[in-house]
Amino acid sequence: MRFEGKNCTFAVAMEKDQCFYIGYISKTRGLKGEVQLFFTFEDYINLNLEVLFLEIDNRLVPYFTESLTLHKNSTAYMTLEDVDHIDKAQAIVRKKVYLTLDNMPQRDPEDFTYKDLVGFIAIDESEGELGEITIVQEMPQQFIATVPMEDAEVMFPLNEDLIVGIDPEEKVVVLRLPDGLIDAYLD
Repeated sequence: MRFEGKNCTFAVAMEKDQCFYIGYISKTRGLKGEVQLFFTFEDYINLNLEVLFLEIDNRLVPYFTESLTLHKNSTAYMTLEDVDHIDKAQAIVRKKVYLTLDNMPQRDPEDFTYKDLVGFIAIDESEGELGEITIVQEMPQQFIATVPMEDAEVMFPLNEDLIVGIDPEEKVVVLRLPDGLIDAYLD
């Protein structure tokens, strides 16, 4: 796999299993093709953003970054090679953005975050096993976990007051959820 920039020929097609998702192009800015990248990847400041892969028609298409300004609100403004007009930029708005796996920052195994709970089994002290956590979203005030249960998606906050314990080896999180929270979703 070789990337050089303008007039580059790609011999190897990039597949999603060779990449990881970092966010999406959220909007255009100005008339000269500048776009805003919204990061869903938490550690975006440490990413190498020289070559991005945008998902277009179920294929990952490489784009080379010409200029980039990172912001603290999980965004970056950037210009991409060959995207030099608002019409070209508009065509890539809402496209998912990926990087190759070799660009993923290494994390200390001790740095456990709430987002790492995706795939864990949630167990409430009074309700018992709720199911597997499928989504963890960061909201302005807290993190929210989602567990599919009985044709519904049960959502609950993740914080130190509600988490009794976490077993990373067994992939289990024990919770003490407020009375009636689960019933509110299932009624």
